[in-house]
Amino acid sequence: MSNMRNLTINAERLWDELMETGAIGGTPKGGICRLTLTDLDREVRDWFKQRAEALGCTVTVDDMGVMFARRPGQRDDLPPIAMGSHLDTQPTGGKFDGVLGVLAALEALRTLVEAGYETYAPIEVVNWTNEEGSRFAPALIASGVFAGVFERDWAWTQKDRAGMAFGAALDTIGYLGAERCGAHPLSAFFELHIEQGPLLEAESREVGIVTGVQGVRWFEVTVRGQEAHTGATPMNLRKNALLGAARLIERIDAIALAHAPLAVGTVGLVEVRPNSRNVVPGEVFFTIDFRHPDTDVLDAMEQAFGKALPEICDQLGLTASADKIWENPPVQFDPDCVAAVRKAATASGFSHRDIVSGAAHDAAYVSRVAPSAMVFVPCLGGISHNEAEFSSKEQCAAGAQVLLQAVLDYDRLLAERG
Repeated sequence: MSNMRNLTINAERLWDELMETGAIGGTPKGGICRLTLTDLDREVRDWFKQRAEALGCTVTVDDMGVMFARRPGQRDDLPPIAMGSHLDTQPTGGKFDGVLGVLAALEALRTLVEAGYETYAPIEVVNWTNEEGSRFAPALIASGVFAGVFERDWAWTQKDRAGMAFGAALDTIGYLGAERCGAHPLSAFFELHIEQGPLLEAESREVGIVTGVQGVRWFEVTVRGQEAHTGATPMNLRKNALLGAARLIERIDAIALAHAPLAVGTVGLVEVRPNSRNVVPGEVFFTIDFRHPDTDVLDAMEQAFGKALPEICDQLGLTASADKIWENPPVQFDPDCVAAVRKAATASGFSHRDIVSGAAHDAAYVSRVAPSAMVFVPCLGGISHNEAEFSSKEQCAAGAQVLLQAVLDYDRLLAERG
């Protein structure tokens, strides 16, 4: 145990790399716009590959573009213990969401290499493709294929708003790998992430022990009315699709509030057609994002929205359709992995609390096929998916240290079982 205690990650080096990669797709406001499978994504992937290979790792890529950087262990026949997250960002993303999890894993691995510490199992750092879901829906598409939730061929055909298919985009940037996605067994997976919420900061806790992830349901709704001249069409004869959409959006807010405090409901994308100032809107497309830690509550929210659709649209002479495009059930993380994180936080001397993740993460899908857990660190004001997103050098380092210790603890568990 004593030699493990001496393994300390380099906070300065981790911070420097966060700032260095933050320049790849960096925005004037200090954030990152690095959408998945773009040239900027290729650039940061190349950077990651080069850094991993410099540590003596072998880097492989699967046919969903997921990158695995492997360092051998004493028992190289064992599936690796993996740690990582994602390098893609939102259009106005910050420097830490996803990126911290990959770079901290890289720094943890570098610490092992520099100390000459030989693990029992192989250790891998993973970069998952399209976690964000901002260019290609749904989110977590690669970890979803990895876990058998989505078919790879279906994932390849998903198109961005410009009509580019996922598979074609993957090929274009040169990251369409040979290994079949999912044909890569893991002994365990640990993911470090910023909290993306205000709890740790509010309670002055340094680390969050993530016990699970709340369920998510995404819908795409189209409301149809009739386009008409705004000047020549009286109010009582209009079929205004935007009016219907506005009332539905308000109802979605009310449905979430009815299941407070844990439920959330959001409409984040709206497209009005024809989107002309003197035409009554004939069609509106919008998205819904419902979340809650309990499946029964999610069911109730979905049913409430289902009732609201005809109730609101019928009286306005509108038709509407709603498709559920993604469902991620609530997740409970593996007890041994969670215990390893808790032990690591305690051993490292950090204050901590248990927490359920409000956001979906790759670890949620990976947990279906491998024991998994997550580590959270605070972020300023709980703000994320925003250029103002911020975690301090000390907070990032604390997360990386706990990640390293948790992986080593789990490695020792495997050795004891072995």
